[in-house]
Amino acid sequence: MTESRVAARVGAALGEGPVWDAQRGCLWFVDIRGRKLHRFAPERAALDSADAPREIGWALPADNGRLLCGLQDGLYWFDPDARAFTFWRAVEPALPGNRLNDACTDAQGRVWFGSMDNSEAGATGWFYRLDAGQIDRVGPGPVSITNGPAVSPGGDRIYFTDTVGRRIWQAALHDDGSLGAVQPYLTFTGDEGYPDGSITDAEGNVWVGFYAGHGARRFDPSGREIEFVRLPVANVTKLAFGGAGLTTLYATTAAKGLSEAERAAQPYAGDLFAFEAKVPGHPLARAHVA
Repeated sequence: MTESRVAARVGAALGEGPVWDAQRGCLWFVDIRGRKLHRFAPERAALDSADAPREIGWALPADNGRLLCGLQDGLYWFDPDARAFTFWRAVEPALPGNRLNDACTDAQGRVWFGSMDNSEAGATGWFYRLDAGQIDRVGPGPVSITNGPAVSPGGDRIYFTDTVGRRIWQAALHDDGSLGAVQPYLTFTGDEGYPDGSITDAEGNVWVGFYAGHGARRFDPSGREIEFVRLPVANVTKLAFGGAGLTTLYATTAAKGLSEAERAAQPYAGDLFAFEAKVPGHPLARAHVA
């Protein structure tokens, strides 16, 4: 049985978006509702934070030395040295009730991200591809809460999650960034909770954090569940491989939605967890926008 540990006490309302920055040797992640961008340095067990100007869904290391971030009103750049956010461009100006939620890069550094209804009610969310400065709507939609996307280690497959609809789609990903037909990958109907953020390991298995699911599950490419890691909190949002050899899995969690009694029973809700992976991750490309 895989044992998890608390890597950092965070107390996030809605922890999300962990991503390993190999160049800096740290993990970036966010507290969406708390409007915080966190940086965790495991060698020093040090956590420091920056205040975001709006709710922040994700931050990805970019090849220009900055971080590309998805906030409530669009894309921003974050300068880690100056600890400053700079607005870059809007994504959905006609949908002010939406915010950006989750993202990843593919092997070419293209950025894949999604939007969602910030009230978590209407099906107004879409998936997007940012390639050479151009933003295009791609994949399934509309949905209420988009999560992922996640790209296979070979860069030839992409996964999209509809959290409220409790399903994950898959599609072939071609070298030019175009997609094949979007097809079902997984649908959940039991007590697993709601599929949240997803990532892939070096063998192409898919890790999924489960909101109200008390842990994370690993599925092989055919959709068969091959591992479940239980955490002492209900809301597990997303995982990221980090550390030397990408053998440690970090998991963000959330306190949002817990009752007073549940909060008392889950004192580590919203903290950052870690556990050792049976299969390592694979290096992620830095975002390339130019």
